Amino acid sequence: MNKLFRLEENNTTVRREIVAGVTTFMTMAYIIAVNPSILSAAGMNPHAVLLATCLASTIGCFCMGLMANLPYALSAGMGLNAFLAYTVVKGMGISWHVALLAVFFEGLIFILLSLTNVREAIFNAIPMPLKNGVSVGIGLFIAFIGLQNAGLSVDSSSTLVTITSFREDFTTHGICALLASVGLFVTVILYIKRVKGSILFGILVTWALGMICQLTGVYVPDPEIGMYSLFPTDVISLDFSSLKDTFGQCFNTNFHDVGILNFIVVMFSFLFVDMFDTIGTLIGVSAKAKMLDENGRLPAIRPALLSDAIATTCGAILGTSTTGTYVESTAGIAVGGRTGLTAVTTGCLFLLSCMFSPLFTSIPSFATAPALIMVGFLMFEGIREIQFSPKNMTDTIPAYLCIITMPLFYSISEGISFGVISFVIINLICGKREKITILMYILAVLFILKYVFL
Repeated sequence: MNKLFRLEENNTTVRREIVAGVTTFMTMAYIIAVNPSILSAAGMNPHAVLLATCLASTIGCFCMGLMANLPYALSAGMGLNAFLAYTVVKGMGISWHVALLAVFFEGLIFILLSLTNVREAIFNAIPMPLKNGVSVGIGLFIAFIGLQNAGLSVDSSSTLVTITSFREDFTTHGICALLASVGLFVTVILYIKRVKGSILFGILVTWALGMICQLTGVYVPDPEIGMYSLFPTDVISLDFSSLKDTFGQCFNTNFHDVGILNFIVVMFSFLFVDMFDTIGTLIGVSAKAKMLDENGRLPAIRPALLSDAIATTCGAILGTSTTGTYVESTAGIAVGGRTGLTAVTTGCLFLLSCMFSPLFTSIPSFATAPALIMVGFLMFEGIREIQFSPKNMTDTIPAYLCIITMPLFYSISEGISFGVISFVIINLICGKREKITILMYILAVLFILKYVFL
């Protein structure tokens, strides 16, 4: 262990690394329940998605630990899973098989970029306000999905959306919306109190309250309207046969109803968000862990990015959306995690979680909704990096448009499109051509062509 992970060199021990790995897992285990809930909206088998999520997370954590020797954990990325389910599949009408193929090719491109210096050039070509705007916009989009899954935000003929009527259908929709509200406050309070695994505990508490309501008759299951029993039929299962429903299905596609340009737009959107989210997360987490060198760079960033790309590619084959580095890794670092042994420990726990798939897939969407809303808040923190001042208006207005269009158009890709197009047009007309890179011109033209011809 000492030789493999250089424990003495990093002034740590096996025990400390294992504790850090367990801590990291507790803070991000909510994805095991949330990811199947989101991707099931795309028509995917939730049990298969859960297994794919755990296996892809294991592969990512093992690669990060053994190749980069960094204490960072990986799993299915929040935001990109929502993009796949709600924008690509439900919004654009593309099958989830094609969407996973786009993730697969995005992962391959990311692998190539991770082996060269091209990724740095691309990263530097995109203005920082837009990078921050994408993160904030995705946060709002995820929070909006959480409000919908909670049953708090519902359709309205006059205002498009409105708050639900708690008294109407109280024993089904009403009580679920109320429990989601209670769960949100529980999650927020636990998070403020810095309880490790606060988001996961918020899910479990909300679910437990729901089961109590069912026992007392406050919640009445009604399968005809999608309200099922909240009690799991099983806890442990060694039957992994459902994985066949998603494994390798990304290659079972039909391009005739998609169009190559549509496919390229989807693939690029995955690549765009994945690349900047991964690099931003790696730099941010490394800064908190004081692992950056004197020039503010992460020495092992190439194998770290490669680990992320490999996990994404494998995850697409297994049957889950883009796999990326999690900012929750800072929880393990805070308790002493310094080497890849922390990541490997987290990966082992994800692998072990496969056996508890019946338990995780029984968690209702109103119980995972508070987690989505809370994750939205965590991503919204990036708005403070956007400098709102008169001299930066040509930067901040495109970032603003990017942010508001994601939830209001119910599409991450549309937010990116509006952000890029508005940045190029505003800076070009306002005489600030020096801010616009060749790549930004190319992207703006491609996005405009998409609206003209699609």
